[in-house]
Amino acid sequence: MIKKCLIILSIFIISVEGYSQTQQFFDSPFGGGGGFTPGWNFVNVSSLNNKLSSINMPQVAKNGIFTTGGGGFIYIGFVPGLRIGGMGYGGSTFKQSQVNGYDFETFYSAGGGGMTIEYTLPFIKSIGVSPGLIIGGGNITVELYKNGVNAGWAGLGIEQGLHNTLNNNFWVIAPIINLEIPFYRFFCFRIGAGYNFTLGENWTFNNQDLPGVPSDFNGKNFFIQTGLFIGFFSF
Repeated sequence: MIKKCLIILSIFIISVEGYSQTQQFFDSPFGGGGGFTPGWNFVNVSSLNNKLSSINMPQVAKNGIFTTGGGGFIYIGFVPGLRIGGMGYGGSTFKQSQVNGYDFETFYSAGGGGMTIEYTLPFIKSIGVSPGLIIGGGNITVELYKNGVNAGWAGLGIEQGLHNTLNNNFWVIAPIINLEIPFYRFFCFRIGAGYNFTLGENWTFNNQDLPGVPSDFNGKNFFIQTGLFIGFFSF
């Protein structure tokens, strides 16, 4: 991530040199940077939990998952207010239960990333308010474990557990809006939100195609994101 930030800052310095002599440059947002972006994804797991309950597996928390990731952007200069960048994130949640000497475990994880295209509204000064899009891809993975009592060395070769994997890959188009508050031009705090629309969802179970997945169990979800960015920012 540090290397990415240095690359972004280097590109920005070159852009500044090229445009600093024009009045238009100073009348529009400019700068760029990158940083850490924790967030929260409000995923819909109702159908998944119904299925997990029917097979005596622990259910996934319904209030969403915490995610961590990174991102960055730079204003392209020759189109005032327009900036491009990239982002990525991932998060997971875990539940466990014990029944009749067996440990039952459910892991739910989600992640994604892509290119960002945003436009900072020119009539708002001192802070950046930027609607835009994320164009990229995402993934959902559900892993189910059933582990028996540890039989030690003597039990090797005897089936002690089961592991099944449910997986979904998809393309993402996400409308977003971010608000950024700069501090001393070199740091800015971000808070934003968006919604993941998905295309081409592909469900598999243990690497085999899985038909009949409920329509409401998918990669579509609302999310919020925060962040602390390092760079140079002028809104």
